[in-house]
Amino acid sequence: MNFKVIFAAASLFATQAFAIAGIGFHYSPNVGTTLKSGKQAPLKVNDKEYPVEFSHGDFDYIQGFGFKAWIDILPFVDVEGTFNIQFASYNATLWADGEPHRLEIELGGTPFAKATPKFIAMNADISVTKPFSIPLFPIRPYVGAGLTIYWNTFILNNAFVEGVLERSGKDLSGSSAKEIADALAKNVVDAAKDKGLNKSVGFHLLAGARFKLPIIPIAAYANVKVYLGGEYDSDIDAGHVAFELGGGFAL
Repeated sequence: MNFKVIFAAASLFATQAFAIAGIGFHYSPNVGTTLKSGKQAPLKVNDKEYPVEFSHGDFDYIQGFGFKAWIDILPFVDVEGTFNIQFASYNATLWADGEPHRLEIELGGTPFAKATPKFIAMNADISVTKPFSIPLFPIRPYVGAGLTIYWNTFILNNAFVEGVLERSGKDLSGSSAKEIADALAKNVVDAAKDKGLNKSVGFHLLAGARFKLPIIPIAAYANVKVYLGGEYDSDIDAGHVAFELGGGFAL
C-alpha cells in the first residue's frame, strides 16, 4: 500500500514538472563547419597580374547562441520555434611589397560593426516533436523534425577581391602596389557592405530533452539537430550538426 502511494506521488510530481509553454536562451555550437585558408596569391584580372596579393585565414568550427519558444499543451505532439546565430572570425589581407594591409569589413544585414571578417550563419527552425515520458523523473525526452530557413554571409576570398579589382582596374592603372592596395581595400569594404546575406530553405531532424521541477517556473533543455539542405558559400564545408544547451522561463 505504501509503495502504491509513493509511486502515485512520484508520478504526480513528474507530471506536474512538465510545462505547457516556455521561452529560453541557449549556447549553440555547430560541429564540423570549417573554412580552409586561402594562400597568399597574386591578383589577376583578364590575364593581367597586379603587384598586389591576397590571402585569408581559416577556422575549425562556428559557435553562437539562440532563442527558443515551445508549446507542450497540444495532444500527442509538441511544437517549438528556434532562432540561432553562429559565427567565426578569419583574417583577410592584401599584400603590397610584402607589407600586409588587414581588411576590416562591415557585413550588411548582420548585427556586427566593422571588424575582422566573419562568417555568420543564422537559421530559424519550426519543429514538431513527439515527447516521451520517463516514470518518476521530471524529464521530457523527444524526437522530431521540421523546416529551417537559413541565412549566411559570403567568404571574402580571392575571386571576390579580383571581381572588385576588375571593376576598379581603370582607376588603379599606373598606380604603385601600395596605392592599389589602399584603394582596393576601401573598394572591397564598400562591396562587402552591399553583398548582404544568402538565403535558402531546408529541413532538420532533432532529439532532445527538457527538465523542469514542479512549481518552480524554470526549465533546462538540451537538443542535438542534424540539418539537411541549405546553401553556403563554396569555400565553406558545412558540418550540418548543431547543439543547443540552455534554459529559460516555463509555465
